[in-house]
Amino acid sequence: MPDSLLAGQVRSVLEGAPDALPISEFLGNVDEFVLECSSSPEPEVLLFHLEEEFQKIFHEVTDYSSLYQTEIFLAILYHLDPVLPSISVISWFDLLLRPALREPKLPTIAVTHAKELIIGALQKTQSGYSEMVGDFRRRLLELYLLDAFNESSGDDAVEWAEIGEEEREKRTRWKVNLEDILVKYGSEQPEDLLTEVDHHFATPSSRLQLLMFLNAYTSSPSFPDCASIFAQHPIMQQLIYSLYLDYSSTVCTAGMTLMVKLLPVFAIHAATTLKPILPKLLAILARIMCWRERPPSDPQLPEEEAAGVDFDREILKETSPILHIRSDLEWERLEMTFNTTISFPPSPRPYFTTLYYLYPSNVLKFLRNPAQYLDDASVRSPYTVAWAEALEEDEIRRRSENLLREHCCHPLLIWRDSVAELLQPEFWVRYDISRIVSEAAMLDIRNLASGLREKYSHARTTEKGVTQGDLPIDRPIKAGSPRYIPLIDFSSERVVLSLQDMIQASVALKSDIDVEVVKTTSQWSQHFFTAETSELIRTRPSSPTSEQNQTHVAQAISRLQRDRLLLLNELNFELWLSRENAKHIARLYQDRILMKTAETERQGLYNKLRKYRAQVISLEKELQEHKRLASSAKNKYVDWNAELQKKLKELRDEKKNWVSEEATLRRAEKETQARFAAQGKLLGEATNKVFQLQTQKKENQHKIDRLKDYEQQIEQHVKIQRLWDEDFHKFNERGQEAEIMKSQYRQMEIRLESLERTQAEMDDNARVYRRKIMTLEAQLVEERRISTPRHSPALEITNFASEKAALLSANKKAKDENSKLKDEVEELREMVELLKGKCSGQKGIIY
Repeated sequence: MPDSLLAGQVRSVLEGAPDALPISEFLGNVDEFVLECSSSPEPEVLLFHLEEEFQKIFHEVTDYSSLYQTEIFLAILYHLDPVLPSISVISWFDLLLRPALREPKLPTIAVTHAKELIIGALQKTQSGYSEMVGDFRRRLLELYLLDAFNESSGDDAVEWAEIGEEEREKRTRWKVNLEDILVKYGSEQPEDLLTEVDHHFATPSSRLQLLMFLNAYTSSPSFPDCASIFAQHPIMQQLIYSLYLDYSSTVCTAGMTLMVKLLPVFAIHAATTLKPILPKLLAILARIMCWRERPPSDPQLPEEEAAGVDFDREILKETSPILHIRSDLEWERLEMTFNTTISFPPSPRPYFTTLYYLYPSNVLKFLRNPAQYLDDASVRSPYTVAWAEALEEDEIRRRSENLLREHCCHPLLIWRDSVAELLQPEFWVRYDISRIVSEAAMLDIRNLASGLREKYSHARTTEKGVTQGDLPIDRPIKAGSPRYIPLIDFSSERVVLSLQDMIQASVALKSDIDVEVVKTTSQWSQHFFTAETSELIRTRPSSPTSEQNQTHVAQAISRLQRDRLLLLNELNFELWLSRENAKHIARLYQDRILMKTAETERQGLYNKLRKYRAQVISLEKELQEHKRLASSAKNKYVDWNAELQKKLKELRDEKKNWVSEEATLRRAEKETQARFAAQGKLLGEATNKVFQLQTQKKENQHKIDRLKDYEQQIEQHVKIQRLWDEDFHKFNERGQEAEIMKSQYRQMEIRLESLERTQAEMDDNARVYRRKIMTLEAQLVEERRISTPRHSPALEITNFASEKAALLSANKKAKDENSKLKDEVEELREMVELLKGKCSGQKGIIY
């Protein structure tokens, strides 16, 4: 389908023309265009022209307030998505997709189309627009952080209070859709999303909102498939640094919730990464235990309150000095998210419970001596001081004693120590996430007590005939009647709370039953929002007389924001926890059903076994009888079958002979006919060739006569060439021999020169020896003449005779060597003369 025709159909559908096609038929035409683009050699040209037409139609025809036209455009782009490049979807983001994601009245299918278009554009990184896709991904995350409602921003809270209900719905839908897009994209491309989160995590003001997003991301059912990538990504180290170094208790609470959710998932899907980071996780536990309550840091307080706050700050500064961060970490610390309210320390209880369940021996070893454990594990302190100075061991010991008293003894403490726990395989290798979460929670005595109470209460009701759906005996509440929780009066300075009411309210809110709120305005809100402050929120006066009211308003907003964030964080964690507990409960219920039915099945199988044994005995008897009858029948059958096989073989052989003869005759007939046809064809061709050859012979007869002369001349030339080649070959051989002789002659000359030099040296040596002999003889005669004989004449004569014999032998040896060298020299001279004669007497063709 041409793109102009499709653009015309889009225009008629948007304008609602009478001749407009139905939506289903029109979308079918769009699918045909997609198939045409897929098979086209140049789909980019078709898409470029179509997109230009769509842009023109969108600006000319589209009414931005019409949800119907927006839905149509989203459906068209969704059907074109298989061939649309990512750059096209990015160009439609500000025009169409972003307003659609902010519209709460848009149908769900249209919003789904917008989300799928954005996720598909983010995943198309192989189309040559990878850089633009990366910028678009970064922009989406920045919109989530900066454009959507930020729970930790006081300005956003005030603005939220002033806008209307419709605008609130738009902003809520905008943030929910952005979060949904990022979570779904993170399930498909986790590494790219986590890289962007890691990039923005360096900004302190964005950490709280990023942690809330990561809590939502890790709560998705598809997150366990991405857990191994998350565990090895740098964002994990950033999260650890935040829990180490940031001073915001709200951020730390959100981070602790995230870690409690991550640890069971890592234990199943990324178990190899848990052991290396275990010392760091324990260091986080120690840091949370050392956390102290901090006063608000907002200076805009009344004088009476400011004096008390300053005193609290001085005490806090003396008891817990500020730990400075190492310069090589390049970490920017987040001080306080809400400056106008008290910073309460986060609770380490769920985090401790999870770590204690996974590695109980190492947790106890760490609590005995935290600094020594971290130093032995080679975990470097992130502060400028060592672990021993950074951690308050007394506070850790005090907090850990309370936690250990409120937890059961782990069974693994009996069988393993801290070293074996890290070397041997984990005991939870074959567990699932829900079982780890549930069993870890049951280590807490409070949860264990609740479970045991419900267990024994259920046992008592079962014994007295009460069904599982009835209420326990110790709670005689009428079925269907609501239970009211008494209101709390904040008018007095002291508030008395009932622990039973608090437990009932918490259980009611966390359960799946319907909770009816009979009074939406609580008493404590009046404590913060008086008539003056309410008027101040509406008018925002800037006069100096309203400073105290502004302080109360800021405190109320900060406290409300912090409470809302913590409740939202707790709600997300409880929803995740309830989902995992539901999975574990379903598995336990299945195991219970199997255990109940196992005994019944076993008894039934035993009865069937006895029945089957009796049947087997009777059947064996029948089988023996049948075997006897079958053997006789088998023998008869064998004989009859052998006879039939023999006849069948004869008939088959006869038929085979007939078939082979028939095939041979047919083949011979075909070959004969083909031979006749080929011979006729060859005969015609031979006749034509004979005619052509005769014609050519007549034409070339004079050339043939001259050819004989040419052949004789060629033969003579060949003979001359052969003689020439032989002579040239001989010449080359003589040249090679001459070169060899020249080299030998040169070697002989060199050897002769060396021998002459040797002869001259030997002559010189002989002359020197003769002179020495003469000198020695003269000296001997002179000594004999002058000196008196000290020895006997016979001894001197013997010595002289031996020396003379030695000199004569040496002289004789030198003369023999001299004569040999002279003979060799004469031979070399003769050879040289002979070689000179040969070289001068050689003649060749070139010569």
